[in-house]
Amino acid sequence: MVVFGNVQFCGGYTRVDSSHPYLPHPHAQLVAQSSIDKTHTMAAGPVDNIILLADCYKSSHYKVYPPGTTKLYAYFESRGGKFPYTVFFGLQYILKQWLCGPVVTRAMVDEAKQIINTVFKRNDVFNEEGWNYLLEHHGGRLPLRVKAVPEGSVVPTRNVLFTVENTDPALPWVTNFFETLLVQTWYPMTVATNSRVYKQIIHHYMNLTHDNTHTVEYSLHDAGYRGVSSVESAALGGAAHMINFKSSDTVAGTSLLRKYYHLETVAGFSSPSSEHSTVTTWGKTRELEAHRHMLSTYSEGDVGCVCDSYNIWQCLEEHWCEDLRDLVLERGRKGGCIYLRPDSGDPKEVVLKSLEILGKAYGTETNSKGYKLLPPYLRVIHADGINHKALWSILEHLKNHGWSTASAYFGAGAALLQRLDRDTQRCAYKVSFAEVEGEGVEVYKEPVTDSGKTSKRGRLTLQCEDGVYTTVQSGKGDPAKDQLVTVFENGELLRDYTFREVQDRADITFDDFDIIKFLKEDTD
Repeated sequence: MVVFGNVQFCGGYTRVDSSHPYLPHPHAQLVAQSSIDKTHTMAAGPVDNIILLADCYKSSHYKVYPPGTTKLYAYFESRGGKFPYTVFFGLQYILKQWLCGPVVTRAMVDEAKQIINTVFKRNDVFNEEGWNYLLEHHGGRLPLRVKAVPEGSVVPTRNVLFTVENTDPALPWVTNFFETLLVQTWYPMTVATNSRVYKQIIHHYMNLTHDNTHTVEYSLHDAGYRGVSSVESAALGGAAHMINFKSSDTVAGTSLLRKYYHLETVAGFSSPSSEHSTVTTWGKTRELEAHRHMLSTYSEGDVGCVCDSYNIWQCLEEHWCEDLRDLVLERGRKGGCIYLRPDSGDPKEVVLKSLEILGKAYGTETNSKGYKLLPPYLRVIHADGINHKALWSILEHLKNHGWSTASAYFGAGAALLQRLDRDTQRCAYKVSFAEVEGEGVEVYKEPVTDSGKTSKRGRLTLQCEDGVYTTVQSGKGDPAKDQLVTVFENGELLRDYTFREVQDRADITFDDFDIIKFLKEDTD
């Protein structure tokens, strides 16, 4: 079992199905679930009471649904936004971290009662009776059913991604109470989508200017660990990027994937690399010594060296093309590669000029498509200000000057992991169906001031025919064609995806949308 505060989480095994509507059946089929045991959970951080993982006003809602309400059914979608699709990822982390097993205790109810009543400055808001009922009838497990599209799926916007409904008619309010927590799927999902768009751009230009696309998955390095809001954000965002690329310094992503997605090794790779402090502490007059020391300390394999601490052009032309030439060639003979990093200036001009300087000194190769490449032991990597538009500009500029995309690598930080929010993909969680006094009711909003916020109605199915996704509303869908699968029910995880499965679903395909058309039309 897993102890979380005063809560025991389901450890060892998870029920796959059960004849009992709420509790595990003693003869139910079990699936190994090691990623929920004590050695595989992350620290809860400042909040270890699940009742406090919701906007405060959620605690007041149970009283204001129509009398006789026994069912609430909600859905989550991207209502549009910056990108035309979403890569669905991260719900499994939330389910395992917070919702699996008995997650409510008497101590939690007592603590939440004190806090919520104090927050509202009144004693008639907190649902003590409802939480105690949940404890007594469900042992602290949540009577919820969650159906979701498989993680890693690439789904066009404006389609349902997951649904939530209560399984105990006495507790309909539970469906909407956990909106705050479940909606946080927006972050890993949006980073995964953002990262995949970077990959599409690189893939497009690699197809145009290189013999193959083998190095695409190493072409964008995650340098965003320091630029995000928290360690949890780094772990979620770093993991989301690793769906698309294998190059990363955000090792927290690997930690999350090992604990929640059955990764056995690592998902993001890096190389010893200098930073400005490791160069500038030597002093301006000893910059050459700093680079020489880096090469001698890590004398084999790949290594990265930042070159713009002072005068990048002097550094490249004199230090790297003359003074350190023998060490560069020696590393090449050993099969290693040096990644020289300019880190300032106009990216497209700086990357091109760096390649031209290095190409003049070390020579170039010409591939089958007629584009130049540096020797395999030398590359340029730029990681300053690399958003989608900057990357597009650089790669188009290199192509127009006869350089293959394979000669340059890139890194991204804030633009990859932090410069986005819930409205990037306009993510929303809305109730679309209820049962009141035994009658089904379609629930929706239709604001006259913003038709884009009109919500879906009734029970939903996500259907895919000939590669085209469609959300069918009002319970009119075909259950046999529904792409949503039950992943969680009554405190049990029913589907447990591996990272490899997620990666395979999210891979680039030939029928992806036109990335260049998208970039031209993007006004952000």
